[in-house]
Amino acid sequence: MDPNEGQEPTLPPQDHMRDKRIAALGKLMQEKPPKKTDDTAKPETQASSSSTNLSKPNSANKENTRSTPLPSRGSTPNNPFSQLGVKNKTDGNNTTADSAPPSKKMHTSKEETLDDWSNRAMSDIFRITLDENRTTDTRGNKLTYLPELKAELEESGEAVKLTVSTIDSAILEAARLFPLENALLDYLLPCWKRVVRALKPARTPPPEKLAVLNEAKRLCMSNCIFALTMPEYFGRDLNPAHDSLVPYLLRHHDNEDGICLDFFNEAVSRIPEDDTVAAIFVDAMVTMSKKVATMTMNDDYKPYINCLVTYSRYQPLLNALAEHPRFQVNPTPDMSKEQLALASETQTILGPFFRISPLQAEVTKTYFANPRTIDPGHVRSAQSALQMTLKAHQGDLTGIMNAFVRASLGTRNSVLDWFAFIMNTNHKRRALQVKATDVASDGFMVNVTAILDQLCQPFLDATFSKVDRIDIDYLRRNPRINIRDETKINADQATSDAFYETQLPGPSNFISEVFFLTLAAHHYGLGATNSKLKDLDKDIKYVEGVIKKIEEELPKLQGDPTRYFMAKQQLQNAVKAVERHIALKHGIEGVVLDEPTQTLSLQFMRYVAVWLLRVASQTDYKPGSKFELPLSASRPEAFSCLPEYALQGITEELKFIFRFVPQILPSALGDEIITLCITFLRSSDYIKNPYLKSALVTLLCSGTFQLFHFRNGILGDALNGSSFANEHLLHALMKFYIECEHSGVSSAFYDRFNIRYEIFQVIKCIWPNNVYKDQLSRESKVNRQFFLQFVNLLLNDATYLLDEALTKLVKIHEYQKQMHDPTLSLEEKEKIRTDLEQAEQQCQSWMQLVNDTMGMMKLFTAALRDAFTMPEIVTRLAGMLNYNLGSLTGPKRSNLKVEDAKKYHFDPRTLLLDFIDVYLNLAPKTAFVEAVAADGRSYIPANFETASRLLSNKFHASTEVITAWDSLREKFAEAKKRLEQAELDLGEIPEEFEDPLMGDLMTDPVILPSHNIVDRSTIVQQLLSNPLDPFTRSPMTIDDVVPADELRTRIQEWKAKRIAAAKAKVSGGGDAMDVDPQS
Repeated sequence: MDPNEGQEPTLPPQDHMRDKRIAALGKLMQEKPPKKTDDTAKPETQASSSSTNLSKPNSANKENTRSTPLPSRGSTPNNPFSQLGVKNKTDGNNTTADSAPPSKKMHTSKEETLDDWSNRAMSDIFRITLDENRTTDTRGNKLTYLPELKAELEESGEAVKLTVSTIDSAILEAARLFPLENALLDYLLPCWKRVVRALKPARTPPPEKLAVLNEAKRLCMSNCIFALTMPEYFGRDLNPAHDSLVPYLLRHHDNEDGICLDFFNEAVSRIPEDDTVAAIFVDAMVTMSKKVATMTMNDDYKPYINCLVTYSRYQPLLNALAEHPRFQVNPTPDMSKEQLALASETQTILGPFFRISPLQAEVTKTYFANPRTIDPGHVRSAQSALQMTLKAHQGDLTGIMNAFVRASLGTRNSVLDWFAFIMNTNHKRRALQVKATDVASDGFMVNVTAILDQLCQPFLDATFSKVDRIDIDYLRRNPRINIRDETKINADQATSDAFYETQLPGPSNFISEVFFLTLAAHHYGLGATNSKLKDLDKDIKYVEGVIKKIEEELPKLQGDPTRYFMAKQQLQNAVKAVERHIALKHGIEGVVLDEPTQTLSLQFMRYVAVWLLRVASQTDYKPGSKFELPLSASRPEAFSCLPEYALQGITEELKFIFRFVPQILPSALGDEIITLCITFLRSSDYIKNPYLKSALVTLLCSGTFQLFHFRNGILGDALNGSSFANEHLLHALMKFYIECEHSGVSSAFYDRFNIRYEIFQVIKCIWPNNVYKDQLSRESKVNRQFFLQFVNLLLNDATYLLDEALTKLVKIHEYQKQMHDPTLSLEEKEKIRTDLEQAEQQCQSWMQLVNDTMGMMKLFTAALRDAFTMPEIVTRLAGMLNYNLGSLTGPKRSNLKVEDAKKYHFDPRTLLLDFIDVYLNLAPKTAFVEAVAADGRSYIPANFETASRLLSNKFHASTEVITAWDSLREKFAEAKKRLEQAELDLGEIPEEFEDPLMGDLMTDPVILPSHNIVDRSTIVQQLLSNPLDPFTRSPMTIDDVVPADELRTRIQEWKAKRIAAAKAKVSGGGDAMDVDPQS
């Protein structure tokens, strides 16, 4: 180019550059690159230790040919070296020092031309020279001599200098001279760093120098790309060990041979014009992902995740990653369900990064070495360290996934598809029996759940302002989540299939997408891991028992080497197994007991609760707004067909938090939980699964236990102060108390006692509030049949529990007595000890339930005397009280004496006082007094006298109590005399007037559907416990009976005659009683 041209020159056009490189490539194919000479400098970098095959670019010439405008080569600006960044040297071969900080000034001679400056600057940047006698620069760095370029310049008559027009040829020759055993990027990346530093001096260089440096930067990047995509351009064969960005990406940005952000910026800017650039970076990330798949948290995984974090800053790279075939799992027909479940974790780009977790077996083994004897303080320290490491890792993952979501619609959909595939292939994680190797790992799934929780944060505001964006119709718009094989809240498979078969048009919004994904993730991910803690405790206890047995047997096997060796092997295996279980337990506790993690989960579940209430009620409910109960009798089909885990997730999460991390509850729990529990207990027909409904009671019960300074628990004050709870809670509890009697599941008989125990705890918490007492009284009057069912079941429970508990106490008494028998052999004592332990366990459970049931009886009978002396109730109540009073005060009460009675929650004094309190509560009611006296089976005056002596002599009761009890005893005795006289007066009862079930004189006979006749009170009591005809076992209700009016009239007439005859006899009427019994 003529240096005297007036207009500003430009670089050769793209076609010229392409022809020149193709010609150079042709020449290189004919001759081998020269061997390295002593003057060839080897950059101070190390070759890659990790490599991959990169996809070959479509065209070698797609590199940017955007040229930088250059000034005339003849222009000579004043002090052209003043802004290069290094000091000027006095000799003729002035060079720059690449290691000098950019802020240093360069003092150059005023007469230095642009070509001279370019020669020196390019020599310093690329560490090359055209002077064969100059082997190092002023800093001692070796320079590579370029003989071919020198010869070419001399032949053409141009100045032998490194100018902007010769940079490309210079880089090509220098690269050819670089040792074949080293990667070209070992040379080119340091050059890139030096040219970048030259462009960042303290003062901006003049435009003509800036243009030269920019062109050098552009060509350096182009050659870096060629080195990776077309090594043959430099006379090299394709070498996977060299042609990869991986080792350089893993090095820190500040390393001389690491990929800096300037490199990323320049490379990414070329992606629109050169599609090979994206492939370079994507293939590098695929390689790194495969490597991370073999790592654990113990390994040096941080450079890999840091690199992915850097990628996430560039939208074009995220687009390219999302479009790569390995971003998603690519199922094949021969893949099993287990392989599909594991594929996302190891066979996708993102999976291995999510797999890094403290729950990896190698990590738990390292952090919790010797777990059977490890110090608790060390466990806590290790868990804290793991939590901090995991938090940092999850923070990186959150940033990465947020970047994918925001990059473009395509990347967002790809990420949602990736999450959905994980959920849809890991349903088995919630199976009753599952092998850990058949499903995605706990660590992976916990990380997935945590990141989805974070993605939900933008719409989980405290005011629930965006809850209306969660679209119930999402599941009918070709949803990503597959719920077909999931149990539904209240729909069978056919109903659910029919409902979802009708697809709705329109797209789903992102909030709905991520909401349903997160809901599934809590079920298959964090929820499944939380539940493992309980299972691990069982496993540990079992294996420890095996170890103990083996250790006891070993001394006996000393004489049998074979069996001894086998036992030792079994012992070693058992020890390894229990250590593995304990270490995993410590690891899971460290991960899932993290307060921030559980706080986020709870926040999400609160949103789920509000959303479920809105769907079920078909209202715009938000916490604090009015909510009407009961719900509509017509259940919304969209609610019924929801997966059961929508509600199960809430109950499981809250039960877990109540047990393990209750400290987060005061600031994180709202009214919506109380509303949810009461709503679906009050309108229990909305939920099919009885266990799910009982879990709602468990939540209410857990919320009433004292916690920190909350004497009534987290929920107690709210239950007492909430107008919604005041209106609906008691009825809801009573309703479920009745309903759990017939839940239809195999374990219902025993489950119901646990449910009712929890109901009692809630009632005890709210009972001081008179609102609830008034409400119970109103129920007994307005909803009589409902109340009768409740009280009848309460009596049934009391009768059964007392019988079981006291029977077990008698057995314990006998076993303890036998254990002191010196004549028994060791084997006999061992059997008795086993039976004793079993009886003790059962007695502890029964007695605790007895104490709570009697507590409820005291509360209710004190507040509702009229209700508990209804004709349908009073007879059974009196019989139950008399029978158990006899057990506690009768001649066999000594059989209840056991060693350490408190161990079984048995306090005979307290229990007897409870019974006496119930008697005294109902003493003013004549119906109760007569019912007690009429109990021909269990009314024994001596038992009442014994109770009176105990009150006076042992219990030291107050005078008022003793006086009231003695007065009541006298009432019973007087009533007994009257009843006996009335029975004598009536004489023999005709068979047709007798109740066939009870043997008593009927007063209100009714005809059953089976045409049998019984007294109304008898069938009412029967139906309260079992809604079946007692003769045919066919279902029936009290509304099915027909009054036997004619028979009732005859009974009344007969009774009147008998009483009249008895009175006549007493007044001197002779043999008035000697009449026909039918008259």
